[in-house]
Amino acid sequence: MFRDEVEIEVQAGRGGDGLVSFRREKHVPRGGPDGGDGGRGGSVILLAVSDQNSLLEIGRSPRYAARNGQPGGPSDKSGRDGEDLLLRLPVGTQVFDAERGNLLRDLAREGERVEIALGGVGGRGNAQFVSSTNRAPRRTEPGGPGEEKFLHLELKLIADVGLIGFPNAGKSTLISRVSAAKPKIANYPFTTLAPNLGVVSLSDNRSFVVADVPGLIKGAHEGHGLGDRFLRHVERTKVLVHLVDVSGASGRDPVEDFDTIQNELQLFDPQVAAKPQIVAANKIDALDDPDALKRLTKHVRARKLPLVQISGVRGDGLNELLEAVWREIAGARASVASEPDEQRPASEGIDLLTPSRTRRDA
Repeated sequence: MFRDEVEIEVQAGRGGDGLVSFRREKHVPRGGPDGGDGGRGGSVILLAVSDQNSLLEIGRSPRYAARNGQPGGPSDKSGRDGEDLLLRLPVGTQVFDAERGNLLRDLAREGERVEIALGGVGGRGNAQFVSSTNRAPRRTEPGGPGEEKFLHLELKLIADVGLIGFPNAGKSTLISRVSAAKPKIANYPFTTLAPNLGVVSLSDNRSFVVADVPGLIKGAHEGHGLGDRFLRHVERTKVLVHLVDVSGASGRDPVEDFDTIQNELQLFDPQVAAKPQIVAANKIDALDDPDALKRLTKHVRARKLPLVQISGVRGDGLNELLEAVWREIAGARASVASEPDEQRPASEGIDLLTPSRTRRDA
């Protein structure tokens, strides 16, 4: 199963209470206060990992809580800090405040961590309140509460290439031929109910990640079919491969199919529609009307887009397609590498989400 949206509640641990205690030792008739401080409550930490590509696991529970800090002990012993709770999320997860709707963090890099809910501070024991006028204080502080947050998590898969096109255009077959992905393949609409990720390996240690986007039909941006759920997964891609069925088996016109998907991309997000795009005229092994392929080729090239003729089943043209895709990816990676990095690394900046932990004033 695949989930790309969940809502959860996270609760950081409460700080431990301070202790009232006095030294009780033989031959020490007036032992002073020795109550220790409470331990810090555990925080809730989010970690971006690459071995997950769904929010299914995190969505199994509606609430996650870190451990509370332990109370202080005698002899000035501080209580044990509460254990932090680490939640592993797929790379590409966006974290929103579910109540306000604002974006808190975009976990776009593997290993990125964010302390999303801060544990409560430990309360001070009575040993902290000794003064010249109060040698035997009985005052303590309770532990502070941990932060509680309601989060909306939204996954946007991290892939170099997005496969788009009508249902049964051959996206699942293509990704199964060029990678180790094993999607379900059948000859009926909406066979693919979730995006599939695959790693494509080329010569000279070149590789890239490809994702197919199911459910694109006319009106997808408005919720028709499944496309409105999955179009977000092409927002981060560097290049789009638009598969068009030219076999005639669908009964649709390839030019109309091409224009329909282009229009859906434009209505969903003009920036997505403006991404580099390669058109793949698929199923040429079953071509019934050569004129349909000619019209599509002329139409696509009039828009100054490259077109490659392929057969996902037979393997025709796949090497040419993958090399064309690689050239676009390599150009995009080189462009990103040459840009100056004026921002702090994504793994830093936790203080932008939560205030620094400080001990309260007496």
